[in-house]
Amino acid sequence: MITLDFRVVTTGLRFPEGPLELPNGDILVVEIAAGCLTRITPAGEKSLFATTGGGPNGAALGPDGAVYVCQNGGFHWTERPLPDGTTGLFPGEQPEDYIGGQIQRVSPDGSEVTTLYNNCDGERLKGPNDIVFDAEGNFYFTDHGKTRPRDRDRTGVFYASPDGKMIKEVIFPMEGPNGIGLSPDGKTLYVAETPTGRLYAFDLVGPGEVGMRRVVATVPGAPPFNFAMCDSLVVDAEGNVIVATLVNGGLTSISPSGETTHYPCPDVLTTNACFAGPGLGTLYATLSTTGKLIAFDNWPTKGLKLNC
Repeated sequence: MITLDFRVVTTGLRFPEGPLELPNGDILVVEIAAGCLTRITPAGEKSLFATTGGGPNGAALGPDGAVYVCQNGGFHWTERPLPDGTTGLFPGEQPEDYIGGQIQRVSPDGSEVTTLYNNCDGERLKGPNDIVFDAEGNFYFTDHGKTRPRDRDRTGVFYASPDGKMIKEVIFPMEGPNGIGLSPDGKTLYVAETPTGRLYAFDLVGPGEVGMRRVVATVPGAPPFNFAMCDSLVVDAEGNVIVATLVNGGLTSISPSGETTHYPCPDVLTTNACFAGPGLGTLYATLSTTGKLIAFDNWPTKGLKLNC
């Protein structure tokens, strides 16, 4: 475990996730509980970018400059006390106003939100979670599924085009797949499973063609139960996979060979991260129960330039 200093960029967000850098250097986050996308300046000033409804989750810039959003359909929300005496916001089961899983396209200026996909071969999407574009201009995304009082969805990973004409399921089944990313050479697809705490690596034999898989590592747990779960992820320029870690709140950097280094954050639901700024030298992270966006200006590695 290594502790790094960070700065708080902004507060008051409603369960932020899906951070990405916009062309002008602002950071865009989703606010899952507010059903919107929010623009945040380097000074921490917030403004509404787009309203999606439901529960916007992972987001990525596409080749056309639009923002592609994994719409999870919404959650039932509860407030619970945190160890420091404050109150945190926590997601739960599928809500009564669930709008269904979707991939949404948000126009570059945020003025238009359209549904690109809501099913694959007639099977409805349940709760899309995270997304990454490849060098072909298409994207992979996870479907985390939804939970209900007595059952939960079986889900997987999909590959789709941004023109709305091609979607296919490429991995099934997985247990609550969450974070997704590509290695620097584009030949390995990384997928993090939430309940198992595992990071998987899948060989790619072609665009949208998945080969063998292996477990890279399991994120380290928090005492006294030695338990942790995975959320979303980002890949750095050296090929390390930085997994936002739940319960043992923080960021876990996992090398391609499976060595792990945990960087704690002050939120049990540290949910996602992205590199931004000059030389992709700053790592931003979302602290979701406490509604914060933080930044590590001294992260030990640089970011990997994403396909878009």
